[in-house]
Amino acid sequence: MAWILIGTFIVLILFRVPISIAIGTATVLTFLTSDFSNALQIIPQQMLEGVNKASLTAVPFFIMAGNLMNVTGVTERIFAFANALVGHLRAGLAQVNVLSSMIFAGISGAAVADCAGLGAIEIKAMRENGYKSDFAAAITVASSVIGPLIPPSIGLVIYAFLAQQSIERMFLAGLVPGILVGLSLMVYVRLRAGFEDFPTQPRATVKEVADTARHGFAALLAPAIILGSIMFGFVTATEAGVLACLYCIMLGLWYRELTIKSFSKALSDTAMMTSVIMIIIAFSIAMGWLLAIDQTPQKLADWTFSLTENRNIFLALLLVFVILIGCVVEGVPAKLILVPTLLPLIDAYGIDRVHFGIIMQLGLLIGIATPPMGIGLYIVSEVGRVRFEKVTLAVLPMLLPLFATLILLTYVPQIVTFLPDLVLGKQ
Repeated sequence: MAWILIGTFIVLILFRVPISIAIGTATVLTFLTSDFSNALQIIPQQMLEGVNKASLTAVPFFIMAGNLMNVTGVTERIFAFANALVGHLRAGLAQVNVLSSMIFAGISGAAVADCAGLGAIEIKAMRENGYKSDFAAAITVASSVIGPLIPPSIGLVIYAFLAQQSIERMFLAGLVPGILVGLSLMVYVRLRAGFEDFPTQPRATVKEVADTARHGFAALLAPAIILGSIMFGFVTATEAGVLACLYCIMLGLWYRELTIKSFSKALSDTAMMTSVIMIIIAFSIAMGWLLAIDQTPQKLADWTFSLTENRNIFLALLLVFVILIGCVVEGVPAKLILVPTLLPLIDAYGIDRVHFGIIMQLGLLIGIATPPMGIGLYIVSEVGRVRFEKVTLAVLPMLLPLFATLILLTYVPQIVTFLPDLVLGKQ
């Protein structure tokens, strides 16, 4: 069953069939060719049971918060503040690009929102200041990787649901890695600026920095409110999603940017994206049930142990595997397929599930900036009106700092587990 299931899914993906349809088709086909062909009612039962979880209610709220950010003028204020702060540095607008993504990540939790929202502003500003369009688009998609690491994060909510970990612990675990990814990209840009003649701009005065901070203060305060309320136990992760939406609505009214039309657009975009994610989750639960019946996780564990019992070698193989999967499958469906299958292996090698979650999250995120299926590449290509081939070539060297950070986090797990253990106590 596993061969039919996974083989059908991969073939459909290669033919560019949408993920939700590919997972559903592969699952139904496997049922029809198995001993359960006369019990197709199992599929809707597993689907309904899979999505009927309280923890998943956080997903639409964080999606909504990211969409509201894009229609209330918050992204422009974040960019203006970051520009006043670091825009004078060598390759300043590239540094602004990364810093803006780090700030925006604390609100939206989605790489797609970063690419589509901040991307349009960043690429336009960099092009007007003399940067090459392909470089601007490439640094935009590379920095969008930060979004789903720094809390709140839709991907971490889904992983917490699958791995039976608390969402709060996963959020705290992603904070330091997200900052490290941002710093690694900023260091890369600074080193590259030593070999290339990037445009520069004047240093902003103290008054200009203060003005942009004042105008964008409420927007800049959003990440602190959302994360602080979770860390200090005022709200659960799901309630934090509601808080984020309410705060974004208040910002839109305060800035007088939120209209009935823009609010309706944010609602419709949220409904569409949430529906797709929930359909994927539902079919993936049925797919996972089939794999469990077929004892695929146990067979995979036995096969892996026959290759190596060394934990470090296993982690290296895991990194290569996750990155390759991320190149062809988006993060959410990849987690839904892989996490239930890999968890027995992770436990057998004594790897912390929270640590594994961050490894998988970053490994799959790198895939959005990696050809051929990197969705981020397609988004910035469209938003920035840059040829896909040019963006692909420009982003390849920027993958190096991302890979370096991933390797560091993999082999120094304390970087990931320190903060959640400090705040919530050791598991």
